[in-house]
Amino acid sequence: MTASRVPSAADFIAIVDALYRFGAGQDLRDRALFESAFSLDAVLDFTQPARLLGADIAPFEGRGTIAESVFVAIDDLDTTHTVTSPRVTAFDGAHAELYALVEAQHLPRGDHSRHLLLKHIYTLKLSRRDSAWTIDHMRIDMVWFTGDPTVLFPVPVERAESV
Repeated sequence: MTASRVPSAADFIAIVDALYRFGAGQDLRDRALFESAFSLDAVLDFTQPARLLGADIAPFEGRGTIAESVFVAIDDLDTTHTVTSPRVTAFDGAHAELYALVEAQHLPRGDHSRHLLLKHIYTLKLSRRDSAWTIDHMRIDMVWFTGDPTVLFPVPVERAESV
């Protein structure tokens, strides 16, 4: 997208709010809030971090699939998401691109002695839908992680038996 306009303060806040709804929806276990962040045919690409954590997944396509996949993955986890450095990198009034750093902490609900802390770069493409901005495409790229990857991606039974 080629854009030369700078978003108003209100648009900037509304654009970044889509990312806040994504994180807060998970942290508060509020699926409706989470889903409000995405357009109906959105794509969430978490393939690079998953691969680095030992899992092979395809991008999630569609708001319902994204919500179901994420909420199944975090069902037994306590999560916190912290968004920093949000920058609108392109804007034309109807579409925007956003860059942000996001730190996500994952802890098994019954065992906070284990954790997985992730630092990611998020790049998003968004569209204005009525009065709200929604995410059309979200790409997540890992910068670093610390902790136990099996907190988010438990060892499959067949892999565990061969270890």
